[in-house]
Amino acid sequence: MTTVVLTISEAEALATRALMASGASLTSATSTAVALVAAEVDGQSGHGLSRLPGYALQLRVGKVNGKAEPRAQMGGPASVRIDAGAGFAYPAIDVAVERLADLIPQMGVAAAGIFASHHFGQAGRHVERLAERGFVALAFANSPSAMAFHGGRKAMTGTNPIAFAAPVQGRAPLVIDLSLSVAARGKIVAASKAGKPIPGDWAIDAEGRPTTDASAALSGTLLPVGGVKGAALALMIEVLCGALVGGRFGWEASSLLNAEGGPPLLGQLLVGFNPLAFVGEGFTDRMRLLVEAVEAEYPARLPGNRRLEMRSRAAAEGLAISAALHEEIIALTRDAEPA
Repeated sequence: MTTVVLTISEAEALATRALMASGASLTSATSTAVALVAAEVDGQSGHGLSRLPGYALQLRVGKVNGKAEPRAQMGGPASVRIDAGAGFAYPAIDVAVERLADLIPQMGVAAAGIFASHHFGQAGRHVERLAERGFVALAFANSPSAMAFHGGRKAMTGTNPIAFAAPVQGRAPLVIDLSLSVAARGKIVAASKAGKPIPGDWAIDAEGRPTTDASAALSGTLLPVGGVKGAALALMIEVLCGALVGGRFGWEASSLLNAEGGPPLLGQLLVGFNPLAFVGEGFTDRMRLLVEAVEAEYPARLPGNRRLEMRSRAAAEGLAISAALHEEIIALTRDAEPA
């Protein structure tokens, strides 16, 4: 595969131009571009620049409001309610992180709920930003329907990511980022296009039967990680993000992958804890002891460490993306009409 190598700043500038050419404001485009490039750098290409053409198309047809400005209001002494305005999630997440960074030291625990939102992207990076400020953080997001309720056949809940981050003395934060399906839908799409089978524990067909046929899987539903436990967690996140926060439930939301339908209007919840309000000054030392215990049990490996290796490589060598994707993004900056 032919690739093009960009510096991180070049990639961010290119993505910003493509989004602005498709109708996004400078603030929305910049925030979104930074998030997409960060995901690409961390090896999360499914949440990276490959999303850009789809984002641009959704901007042009009005499925995403590129001029939206997140509106925040206090829901209580330690809670913030943020209306993303049917725009991209990232500007609203920026507001949530800044509001929480002010509230958590005062309150000990604080939460920010986002509604009328879009694709949450690389969930781990959002909580990592809070951990870099010394807080323990959790994030939850729902997404368009992809999995059935336990025992059901119809896709109803999303793959509904969960992320966690905590600071560690003298090291990068520990970050755990996972979705609740056994495999990403994108992997099944790729297998279908290539005519290749998939493992039998990835999905069920429209009749509720386990299948290795990728095309049949796309007509059915993804399977949750951990079986009934994963399905229960996905349901829990629908409660948090679809009922508590006020987003649409997974089966009510339009797809994030095409320009069909109206805005998905999803929900997201970020919760932060101040360690000083609990254990005091010793938290990061205890965290260091924990991560060193994991690393001492070779070949055990801390989750999230691969992102650090990828970041170092991208900073030193640049970011390689396919030439075809690069040309597609260039075309967006050249051909799209501002909204």
